[in-house]
Formats: sequence, structure tokens, C-alpha cells
Amino acid sequence: MPRLRPDDLGAGGGGGRRYRRRRRIRCRVLLRVAARRGPDRGRRTWGARGLGIRAARWSAPQLNHLLRISDEVAAALAQRRPVVGLETSILGQGLPAPHNMRAALGCEAAIRDEGGVPATVAVLDGRLCVGLSHTGLERVAAASVKVSSRDLGTAVAHGSVGATTVAATMRVAAMAGIRFMATGGIGGVHRGRPEDESADLLELGRSPVAVFCSGAKIILDLPSTLERLETLSVPVLGYACDEFPAFYTRHSGCGVSARVEDAGDAARVLAAAWDSGTRGIVVAVPPTGELARADEITHQALAELADIRGADVTPRLLARVAELSGGRSVELNVDLVIHNARLAAQVARVFAT
Repeated sequence: MPRLRPDDLGAGGGGGRRYRRRRRIRCRVLLRVAARRGPDRGRRTWGARGLGIRAARWSAPQLNHLLRISDEVAAALAQRRPVVGLETSILGQGLPAPHNMRAALGCEAAIRDEGGVPATVAVLDGRLCVGLSHTGLERVAAASVKVSSRDLGTAVAHGSVGATTVAATMRVAAMAGIRFMATGGIGGVHRGRPEDESADLLELGRSPVAVFCSGAKIILDLPSTLERLETLSVPVLGYACDEFPAFYTRHSGCGVSARVEDAGDAARVLAAAWDSGTRGIVVAVPPTGELARADEITHQALAELADIRGADVTPRLLARVAELSGGRSVELNVDLVIHNARLAAQVARVFAT
């Protein structure tokens, strides 16, 4: 199996081999101490997050030989600082260059601006990496396969370089003890093909991670997607909105299961939901702008690519929407994913208080 390059992980990965080895050992010790100490079970908290409700249980990282957590992310987790996971399918397949790197770097910068630590997830040389350096991001952007949760084992065993979908990112984030992640939009049920359902939905029913997104992609069957989420007992929280966003537009005609007004309200609801046994949670954030003629463009793209099947469906459809919109959808995609990352960091910061 190829060896992970020393400069693929994020901040703190520099220095000589002995120096890096000492840092890794130190971070692992910190993580084990945090895991032993565990959460404040049964004790009520009265900070901005608690307000009298029992603190949601912090997840200790499931340390194993597959995970490679950067020093910066490991230290933040050990100190219970806000950490936000980021998927990389937007980098590897979702956006064309140079917009893909602009989106990835913009998300990381937005999280840092809010006092959080970005934890970009990818598969590099057969390792599940949490927290990437600029070199690591460039490797994913240059040549990577699309990796969903079902593909993690294959990607690891074959030593692949893989861009993780929402589903795969949720699973790796949960393994690392990360509760928050941001993306542009989740997958769902495809129009006219109810059997074609994104693994994002199943993973939301399994992994205790809050996914901040601008709803589901407009190319999908949104009512069926929401019905499936309801069946899986996945809350859909509207962030200062009552209508489920449709990625390029804030209007879908579909409602959310509950509304949260701000970061404090969202943090309280997330804590109470996780304390009561909820797993994944969708936090639906209205997009920062509107794509003109969104429905018309979407219907044309769907009609032209009706015969496409499998993992290529979503990337091909989004690429065609970009062509039909004259590139406006790409700009909107970059803006909304950065905005979602910023809000995720704000809520994570309140949650950690």
C-alpha cells in the first residue's frame, strides 16, 4: 500500500520526521485522556449551549489504523473546540477548476474566521484523512475517484486517492468524533426513479452528525426525499426559514420539520436531539442568492440527460445546469457552500461553549 505523503495533512504537519512522530504521539495521548474523562454525564450545564438541558455526549475518536487526523484537528478535538467537517466530492467532481479549489479554501477560511477548525475529509493513499494541507487538497482536485460510504473499504484497500461524498464524510467524521459538517446540498431521491436513492439519506439515519446544507439538489425529487428522511427519523431544521431550500433557490414548496432562529437556538435543538437518541440531522440553510429560471433550466437538463445512470448522474446534471445558466450556478454554488460552512462553525462554537 502506498505511504501517505507527510505534507498531505493540515497545519502542524511540517518539521522533521522525529518531530512529527513526537507530535503524533502527543496528540494521541491527548485524545485518549479526553476519551477517559468523557462527557459530563448527568450534569446540567448553564452556558449558552445548555440552558438547563443535559449536555449532548461528546464522541471520542474511534482510534484505528485507518484514520489519519491532522495535528490541528486532533488538538481541537482533545480541547473540545469547534470542528467542522468538509466533504471533498465538490473538489474532485462537483465543481470545475479553479472554482473547486476556491470553494474548498473559502470554506476552510470561513470556519477559521468563526473560531473553528476545518476538518476536510478525503481518502489519500488508502488512509481516511481528516484535515488536509494545501497539497492534500490539490491531490484530490487533480485526480480522485468519487467515494461514498459503501466505497470506503475498497478505496482503503486499493490505496486510492478519493473525494468523499456527504455520506462518506459523515461516516469518517463520526469515527473521528466530529459532530458538524457543511456541504452545498445533500443527495436524495431522483426524479422518476424512486429506486435511485442517495446513500446520504441512509447515512443521515446512522451517523450522529449535523449536516449544514442548502437543502437537497434541485435536480432531485424533493417531496420524496423529505418523505424518506421522515421515515429514517431524520429531523430537517430550517435555519431561519420554514421552507426547505432547493439548492439554487430558497423556494421548493416543501416545509421543514422544525425551524431554528439562530446559532444558539440551533445548538440547543441539536444537543437535545442527540441526547434523545437522534442520529443525523439536516440543518437547511437558504442559499445566499437565487438562480434565475432555475426550474426551467433544471427541467431541460433532466430531459437532455434522462438516460444517464449511476454515480455520474449528479455531476453530469450539475455540469449541464452550469452550461445552461452561463456559469451562474457555479458562482452560486461556491457562495452557498462557503456560507453554510460559516454557519456550521457558528453553531459548533455555541455548542462547544
